Amino acid sequence: MVTGTDTGVGKTITTAAVASVLPDAVVYKPVQAGTEDGLGDADVVARLAGVPTHEGIRLPDPMAPVAAARRVGVALPPVREHVEFVAALAAQHDHVLVEGAGGLLVELDDEGHTLRDLARLLGAPVIVVCRSGLGTLNHTALTREALRGLPEAGLVIGSWPDAPTEIDESNRAHLEPLLGAVPADAARLDTARFRAAAPTWLPALRARATSAER
Repeated sequence: MVTGTDTGVGKTITTAAVASVLPDAVVYKPVQAGTEDGLGDADVVARLAGVPTHEGIRLPDPMAPVAAARRVGVALPPVREHVEFVAALAAQHDHVLVEGAGGLLVELDDEGHTLRDLARLLGAPVIVVCRSGLGTLNHTALTREALRGLPEAGLVIGSWPDAPTEIDESNRAHLEPLLGAVPADAARLDTARFRAAAPTWLPALRARATSAER
């Protein structure tokens, strides 16, 4: 599972980077709320990482899923359908990445189930994507508190600045366990360069993947 401390922290680019590091990866987006130029997060992941992607439902407005679905008069898929779909993908691929919408406690269906509930049902370890700047230590701690009792894969800084400040560097030193940091301009790369660079951004994750392959 890939979640974030907030919206806009770099979940999608991080998901693409993780998918580039892990062998035989596929990405699932349970709810896509909001599209830019007709594209959703799964399209961005497919372009950058070159891996298969799937969506549960696509909604046009960049809002919380429940509100976005209500606005166009459709029902959200119940969380059990996401569980079943992920299980089917897991039977065909070595790694399934599930990218959330917004933060960990955003509701994914009309019954009030959240990404945290989906993670619990799947028993999946969770990657938390966070910012590098001021406030990130508190936001990250709050998200991890909400994850208590669930397996965590680690933290990723989703948009590491080209010219980090002293605050950025200090926060990076305190964010543990840190899998790595994705450069702020990573989305500008083509597929080949993105996939080649991703292991250097996520060295801890690459080390785990290499160990597992052995």
